[in-house]
Amino acid sequence: METDDLTLDHFAEPQTYLSLLTLTLMEIVLGIDNIVFISILAGKLPKDRQAAARTLGLSLALGMRLGLLFAISWVMGLTEPLFSAFGKAFSGRDLILLGGGLFLVAKATHEIYEKLEVEPEMVPTDKASGARMFGLIILQILLLDIVFSLDSVITAVGMAQHLSVMVIAMVLAVGFMLVFAGRIGSFVNDHPSMKILALSFLLLIGVMLVAEGTGKHIGKGYIYFAMAFSLGVELLNMRFRKRKVVA
Repeated sequence: METDDLTLDHFAEPQTYLSLLTLTLMEIVLGIDNIVFISILAGKLPKDRQAAARTLGLSLALGMRLGLLFAISWVMGLTEPLFSAFGKAFSGRDLILLGGGLFLVAKATHEIYEKLEVEPEMVPTDKASGARMFGLIILQILLLDIVFSLDSVITAVGMAQHLSVMVIAMVLAVGFMLVFAGRIGSFVNDHPSMKILALSFLLLIGVMLVAEGTGKHIGKGYIYFAMAFSLGVELLNMRFRKRKVVA
C-alpha cells in the first residue's frame, strides 16, 4: 500500500477512478448494516432527537474509520496471532470480531424479544432521562462502530493502493449514508415487519462476525444475497397487504 497523496499523474489513470468507485460502493454496502443498527436504536428516542443521533452515530463511524486508516500499521498488526486456544490462533482482530458479533447477537435478540413480548415503554420526556438514554444509545452505536470500522478499513486496504483514495471513498460513502439515513430509518421504524426483518439481518451479521472471529470464513456474498432476497420477499408482502386493505 502506498501512503503518499494522489498526484496529477494518478488523476490521469483510469485505474484510480475505478478503484475509488469500487471502494466507495463497497463501503456503502458495508455501511448499510451500520445504518440499520443506528436507525433502530435512534427510533427509541423522541422524534426531535432521532436525526441528531443518526448524524452523530455516522459521524463517529467516519471518525473511527479515518482514525483506524491513519493508524494502518497498528490495524494490520491486529492480524498477528496473540495466543492459541482450541487448536486456533487468535489475533486482536479475531477478538474484536468475536466480541462485536456476540454483542450484536445479544442486542438483536433482546430487541426482537422487546418488540414481540414486552409492552412498549414511554419515551422519557424529562431532560435528565432523555439525556441518559441519548448517551446510552450513542455508547452502543460507538461500540458497534468499532467493529464495523475495523472490517471496513481492512477491506479498504485490500482493495486500494493509495491512502488518499481510501479516505475519499470513506468520506463519500458516509456522506451518502447521511443523506439517506433518515429515509431508511423512517421506513424501518414505520413498518413493524420490516423492523423485525432488519433485526434478523443484524442477528445474521452477528453470527457471521462470531464465525469470522473463530476462524470460520463465510462469504459475504452469500449473506448479502440472502438479505436481499428476504428484503425483496417482504417488500412484495407489504405491497400485497396494502392492495388487500385497499380492496
